Amino acid sequence: MAADKNIQNRISLLADVAEMYYLEGKDQSVIAQQVGVTRSMVSRMLTDARSRGIVKIKVIRPIHLDHELEVAIKTRFGIESASVVSMEELKPEKLLKNLGYAAADVLKKHLRPNLVIGVAWGTAVSAVVDAVQMMAEPSSKVVQLVGAQGARNVEYDGHAIVQRLAEKLGAEGYFINAPYLCQTPEIAQSMRETRGIKETIDMGKEIEVALLGIGTTETEYSSYYLSGLLSEEEIEAIRKNGVVGDIASNYFRLDGSPYHDDFLNRMIAIRLEDLYRIPVRIGIAGGTEKVNAIIGALKARLITHLVTDSITAKLIIG
Repeated sequence: MAADKNIQNRISLLADVAEMYYLEGKDQSVIAQQVGVTRSMVSRMLTDARSRGIVKIKVIRPIHLDHELEVAIKTRFGIESASVVSMEELKPEKLLKNLGYAAADVLKKHLRPNLVIGVAWGTAVSAVVDAVQMMAEPSSKVVQLVGAQGARNVEYDGHAIVQRLAEKLGAEGYFINAPYLCQTPEIAQSMRETRGIKETIDMGKEIEVALLGIGTTETEYSSYYLSGLLSEEEIEAIRKNGVVGDIASNYFRLDGSPYHDDFLNRMIAIRLEDLYRIPVRIGIAGGTEKVNAIIGALKARLITHLVTDSITAKLIIG
């Protein structure tokens, strides 16, 4: 009992010190005098408070949008909206964070109770989920659009993204508990007809808003190739047919025309016709390696809202 009391007193003291420093703006030496400890001890107490979760620091990253480029993209491709983040250089980590914040703002405008949200997989979609704030959207549902990618990059896998977004929105998650790529078309079809998987696939037809990354077939940047889901031979075969990218495993050429191949029958992912039925399709992608893929997606009208960066946007509109 005495030990429990000591722990409670310690936590209460940490909270007092944290409030004086972060909320009241007092100097650490002033706090040390009031509490009766040394200044270095105050510093250690603040560190302890953060590690215990008593203090949570939140940084709101300012996002500056280039409205001129947004208008140019909307006019050129006839989409509903474009969010173009102003950037002077393309550092991958900073790019993803900025795109995530911008796309989270777009998503927030569409959030409401009873909403059905579809999510693909990948680093861009994961960045959006990271930027989404905790809020309650009663009776909302979050639906996985593409099967599991396996043991690699668990954080960016569709299952994990569904779980994280559902927790933030207080929503119900619908999962595809099956691999993205099966050994044969027959196995894939059998998986699709399994009760739990079929329920998620059917729910996909009710999706109203989708968060979608835009993949590229450039071998150096292809998530499917780098994760080992597609072989180099399969990627090269696709590229020889003029394919530049995909959205939720729906492949397209630079002119926007869809690509069909027998190996696609081995995939478990939202069908093209169901993807087009979704009223709000938010595509998130940036970086010079994604230019052709973004152009193809825009020409295919697979996205209604684009979130990208200014450097990429300039290349897109030529």
